[in-house]
Amino acid sequence: MTAQDIFDDTQLGLCISCGFCLPTCPTYQLTGDEGSSPRGRIALMRAIASGTVAIDDPTAIEQSEHCLGCRACEPVCPAGVQYGQLLEQWRDAGWKHKPAKLRALMAAVRHEAPIRAAALASNHARKNTGAGDDYLMLGCFERILFPAVSRTAAAGFPNLTVDPDQGCCGALHAHNGSLETGEEMARQLADRLPGTIVTTSGGCAAHLASVIGRDRVMEFSEYTAQRLASRDFASIQRNGRTARIAIQDSCHLRNGLGVADEIRTLVRQVGTLVELDTAGDCCGAAGSYSLLRPDDALRVLEPKLAEIATSDVDIVVVVNPGCYRHLRTHLARDQGSIEVTHIAELLAEASASPSSG
Repeated sequence: MTAQDIFDDTQLGLCISCGFCLPTCPTYQLTGDEGSSPRGRIALMRAIASGTVAIDDPTAIEQSEHCLGCRACEPVCPAGVQYGQLLEQWRDAGWKHKPAKLRALMAAVRHEAPIRAAALASNHARKNTGAGDDYLMLGCFERILFPAVSRTAAAGFPNLTVDPDQGCCGALHAHNGSLETGEEMARQLADRLPGTIVTTSGGCAAHLASVIGRDRVMEFSEYTAQRLASRDFASIQRNGRTARIAIQDSCHLRNGLGVADEIRTLVRQVGTLVELDTAGDCCGAAGSYSLLRPDDALRVLEPKLAEIATSDVDIVVVVNPGCYRHLRTHLARDQGSIEVTHIAELLAEASASPSSG
């Protein structure tokens, strides 16, 4: 592959360097460095494409790694640049020497057998034959770390078919420099789950939709809001009051697929929604980012932690396992009384209440 073949020329040419992306970019906000903004990184991509800068130039490698890939720049871009697509192409060409930790994660989910073996002891959703053509996707790490998510999702929708032998969707690979493998894994999962795929991970939803089509993918809050919009959920109680609930959006779900209102509709049905100013900002988890660059990830998260601490919230609800792990880890350390839960678990609690219909 030559430098000229790395990027989609159409996308690369769309950027008009207007700077609308700068206020939305977490790494630019941290550093104030133009090179750490989408506009600056696209300028670097153009230099790589022209052969002026080598793909393995240390600055190029650092900037491709420093980016969280949150895609917050996309909704505000007047030219419609699909920055996330360009970033994946950049990493696919440039990340030839991946950190050992990342290689281990990618190897662990490349095939179905290791995922199934690792999840044997977890109480995640097991085989269920639904009545229709809707399939519940079992997140690869989610079924190990947060098994109650798939279990409560399946319990809430008996029509969902659960295939316990399914593999990974490939989002981890696509976002981390193995784009072809990530797309191949998405197609393999789509063949295994031939109907509508319902996923409890916002990042996986965006990746799957980009490969197999938006019409075949639904994120869980989107699926639930369409089907249970009129359901009479019970109010969740905390500390002698209706629970005050904040939301952490999934970046790929909000910025890539435009799904954000649905979770808010659901939260309002079970508690008091506390809309954080930082709800749509990246929490710093960003897939494997918080594992590979933990200091940067925590710096991104700190403003959100500060806002949560002053918002008198009881629960922070998420729609992505990476956000779940990152927020739970740091809120437990700093604000031990505040719970973090997935929207599927939250709705299961409301449904289990004696007063729910």
